[in-house]
Amino acid sequence: METEHLLDERIGQKQVDRVLDGFFAAAKERAERISSSYLSLWETLEKSTVGGKRLRPQIVLAAYTQLGGTDLEAAARVGAAFELLHTALIVHDDVIDLDFVRRGQDNVSGVYRRMAETAGEPAEVARHRGLSVGIIAGDLALTGAFRMLDSVTTDPGTRELLAGILDEAVFASAGGELIDVDFSFSPGAPPVTEILDMERLKTAVYSFEAPLRAGAVLAGAGADAVAALGRFGRDTGIAYQVVDDLLGVFGNESATGKSSMGDLREGKRTVLIAYAAQTPCWAELSGLIGRPDMCPGDADRAREILVDCGAQDYAQDLAAQYASSARSHLASSDVPAGLAAALDDIVSSSVNRGR
Repeated sequence: METEHLLDERIGQKQVDRVLDGFFAAAKERAERISSSYLSLWETLEKSTVGGKRLRPQIVLAAYTQLGGTDLEAAARVGAAFELLHTALIVHDDVIDLDFVRRGQDNVSGVYRRMAETAGEPAEVARHRGLSVGIIAGDLALTGAFRMLDSVTTDPGTRELLAGILDEAVFASAGGELIDVDFSFSPGAPPVTEILDMERLKTAVYSFEAPLRAGAVLAGAGADAVAALGRFGRDTGIAYQVVDDLLGVFGNESATGKSSMGDLREGKRTVLIAYAAQTPCWAELSGLIGRPDMCPGDADRAREILVDCGAQDYAQDLAAQYASSARSHLASSDVPAGLAAALDDIVSSSVNRGR
């Protein structure tokens, strides 16, 4: 039976790819009727979805199939909706962070900034063009997520529940993003608890809690099972984001696809920074981070401080604690053994990234 579920999940993942291919094919056909430049935007947006792990669709499919769901087309469409939401949020997040690269390649904004530079536009004009197109592209992916969810064949009650889950994911993520932006204007660093609340809202809800709950709801699972999976997703998502904070400073750029200086240069308020701000090391560290002109030597010194003051160890321990808490929710009698095993693997991969 477990082998059959694994096979179903693999088939479902291929169906997610086919659903997304169909979504982009239809969008490009519509766009081409408007203009060639609009077609190019959709082609760029589609390329930005290639190379990811499709984690959120995997989570939807795992919950759905292990809880007895059999309509893989419906599950694939729910998974595709969360993949489009992920695309929208990372495109907009890159705009907010003024990032033009993701996974070591130009992101949507980066592609259009480079096009403007190649056309001879001044640097500031090219930058503005890139960010503007990033906003447009993120909007398109976001509306596409809701359109995709609306295409799922299911009963009206389940459709309403799914729409509510997706809406809550967007609502929570936007709230978390705003809190993150507000933190950047604070002279010090907020407490660790506030950082964790922000990271749950910004990332854990849409990446783990909502996909798990959506897969369970689509499968017709009971309220207790949906709630247990939501708690598991919350703690897994927080562990995932704490590890992301660590990788943003100590990670190998070739492995993570992101700069190991970006968070430090931005002065991003993470668990690492919140912990360090409560130690005597903060006096020196606060003068190094958050500077657009930060050099590699300053970044190396900042990393040394984060190690010496115990921030790195603290963050690693915190991620392990949340991973352990996540696993405790899998002991619920409402979570089938096969699903518990699959989700245990997701916890492990979430906290062991970059190792």
